[in-house]
Amino acid sequence: MSMTEPVPDREAVGTLLRHLLELLDGELAERYGRAGLADYRPRYSPVIRALAAEGPMPIRDLARSVGVTHSAASQTVRLMTRSGLLTLEPGADARTRVANLTARAKDLLPFIEADWAATAAAMRELDAELPMPLGDVLVAVVRALQRRPLRERLADGPQEAEGVVSP
Repeated sequence: MSMTEPVPDREAVGTLLRHLLELLDGELAERYGRAGLADYRPRYSPVIRALAAEGPMPIRDLARSVGVTHSAASQTVRLMTRSGLLTLEPGADARTRVANLTARAKDLLPFIEADWAATAAAMRELDAELPMPLGDVLVAVVRALQRRPLRERLADGPQEAEGVVSP
């Protein structure tokens, strides 16, 4: 009998999600390292694919295109700029910065597209083992929280845990 790694408590949803992301992104990061891309992160691929498809765009539009917050997109763009994958240029106004692919990023496009296809195929295989496709569950969770944020759900529940005093 083989020992398996412990799984976080099912009610520790944040911990479970971080663990799942570590499992998925960790495998991809190792794959990138073997391909000589030690500084490449899985979260870069949606950004590169969006810019390759749509051309240079302001960070706020890029955030919308890849489905993340402006803050998350800005942080990813900053990291990608340091890695030589993006350039940032002033936009139409002083607050706007436009992201564009560098030659290095364009050179990586064939690898990124092939890796994207391989990852999608692997996820379809994983989905076949699950009661519902993982992507469907995650989209449903995001939409449910967009309709009614967690703070509202918490406000309707018990206000204090037993034995805990509010400040």
